[in-house]
Amino acid sequence: MVFPVPRREARNDSPRRPTLEGSVAVRDGRRLSFAEYGSPRGPALVWMHGTPGARRQIPIDARTYAEEHGLRIIGVDRPGIGSSTPYQYPSVLDWTNDLALLADALALDTFRVIGLSGGGPYALAAGAALPDRVVGVGVLGGVAPTRGPDAVEGGPIQLAVRFAPLLTHARRPLGAAITTAIRTVKPLAGPALDLYAAVQPPGDKNLLSRPEFKAMFLDDLLNGSRFQTSAPLADLVLFTRDWGFDLADVKAPVRWWHGDDDHIVPFRHGAHVVARLPDATMTVIDGESHLGGLGIARKVLEELTLA
Repeated sequence: MVFPVPRREARNDSPRRPTLEGSVAVRDGRRLSFAEYGSPRGPALVWMHGTPGARRQIPIDARTYAEEHGLRIIGVDRPGIGSSTPYQYPSVLDWTNDLALLADALALDTFRVIGLSGGGPYALAAGAALPDRVVGVGVLGGVAPTRGPDAVEGGPIQLAVRFAPLLTHARRPLGAAITTAIRTVKPLAGPALDLYAAVQPPGDKNLLSRPEFKAMFLDDLLNGSRFQTSAPLADLVLFTRDWGFDLADVKAPVRWWHGDDDHIVPFRHGAHVVARLPDATMTVIDGESHLGGLGIARKVLEELTLA
């Protein structure tokens, strides 16, 4: 069942609102919230946000491309962000049971899935669990496995591995603390994002200096964190566990984009995953860092939807 949210007119300095925004009932009385852009009847692409992020973390270029080419992009809040009910999946694979229900509710027979950073494992899980429905997977600088036969070591994700027991037991109070902190500093969100951008590598710094990207990130952050902010911590817990599937199980074709100066998910992690997937191609984004895939959103959508 879909619970739509009434649209309000966007302010002049804000990104255009989604064409449809609401919640879908999934297992155990929970809800997943979503936002749609583009054509309501076009080929569908489910967009999985990064960690942190929420359903509106979709570049303006991607939204415009969807409108111009009749594409239907659906951003989905993971449990614990936006209006999605907080929940800790036992594994990344388990989320695909909710994805199937969301797809049924939105009348998606077949669709593509794309994941940014922490959304990458969820996109790959969809390609493994729903081979009859997921016709293609795109990953932008996706997180690599830390457990099992496909694991790769190194990178900042190892901090999460080290503190996994703390994250598991303190996820809820930490999430509440983060939510309170965001509410407290909400008037300073713009300067805070500028400060973050100032200490990033040139690629991310340049992208975050673009007004449309800054507006998109602020809109997504402030809208997604209005009620709760435990999803990023739930993500980190899952990334330190076995994902519930092997990379060899991903039967859908995968297109992977990765900046060769990525400081959050090392490029070698992406290359490692692509080499172990049955049907995958890697596109190197020269000179770009972690958010580089968002800066070429039109090219990504064109290549993914034509593949």
